[in-house]
Amino acid sequence: MNLPTWVWLVTIAGFMLVLAVDFYLVARNPREPSFRECTWWVIFYVLLAGAFGTGILLIGGPAHGGEFFAGWITEYSLSVDNLFVFLLIMSRFSVPTRYRQKVLLVGVVLALLLRGVFIAAGAEAVTRFDWLFYIFGAFLIYTAWKLIGHEDEEAEFSENIALRTVRRIVPTTDAYHGSALAVKIDGRRAVTPMLIVMVAIGTTDLLFALDSIPAIFGLTKEPYLVFTANAFALMGLRQLFFLIGGLLDRLVYLSKGLSIVLAFIGVKLVLEALHHDGVSWAPEIPIMVSLGVIVGTLLITAVLSLIKSRGDRSRALADPPAGSGPGDLAGQVDSTDPDGKRSEVHADG
Repeated sequence: MNLPTWVWLVTIAGFMLVLAVDFYLVARNPREPSFRECTWWVIFYVLLAGAFGTGILLIGGPAHGGEFFAGWITEYSLSVDNLFVFLLIMSRFSVPTRYRQKVLLVGVVLALLLRGVFIAAGAEAVTRFDWLFYIFGAFLIYTAWKLIGHEDEEAEFSENIALRTVRRIVPTTDAYHGSALAVKIDGRRAVTPMLIVMVAIGTTDLLFALDSIPAIFGLTKEPYLVFTANAFALMGLRQLFFLIGGLLDRLVYLSKGLSIVLAFIGVKLVLEALHHDGVSWAPEIPIMVSLGVIVGTLLITAVLSLIKSRGDRSRALADPPAGSGPGDLAGQVDSTDPDGKRSEVHADG
């Protein structure tokens, strides 16, 4: 795809406009969004990505259209898995519920900027060094194995070097001051935990890109499709966080499904690299086959996860833990506020 510069500029301007409207709505009324609101926003972003992909299909042809959809679905699925860690970060920094939308949105924008740099560097590298596809393929297969081998371990959040550097260089307050990123205390300016958690989400997402970017380069070599697929996958992440927050623990087989997808793309990369190097028995896997494997794997994973979760829930109701009774239920009800939401301990008291 030899696209003129104005196409890139218009595309980036379109993404910035959508994010600006989203940011305005969040800043105007900071709160926890309703389930219905999140549902409509997620549908909007999915339809927007679908319309864009259809345009690519009509203008660029079935091959490029299939590459976009395969890349977008893969990146979106990996983003869902990333929500587990975002939830850990929110809990680790005790982010007030009403400000979580803003934190996620700014973190997503920062992640998009960092991914843009990463994609540009990756696109330049793969055009100059074909052997990188062997490394990308091996890395994805290793990541898939690690997902399966460590899926039962409890996830933890550890501060990365960027976050530790910010803490070391910039004075930081212990408590939140509304949604402010920085405040003056005794004439000295200091950043609040609000900025720290935004940096945490943005830079942590960049670590996730270490497997997601090679994965999408295994589906398409077009930088424009790589960037737009990543942008569409990230843009609706805020609403998706609140929409499926209660479902995350029910997607018990998500890691297995993602590991199969990553392993498949890794093998595809290695086979295509061998094919281009003249190995006759190494086939090129058509993009429509890749799209079918990705969609089929994720659908089966989601269905099996929900079936298992429903079965576990039914068994738990049929055989309640020893010592549970009306008194325990009353204790749970007492721990909620008048609106029916569980109370939270916030850093700002």
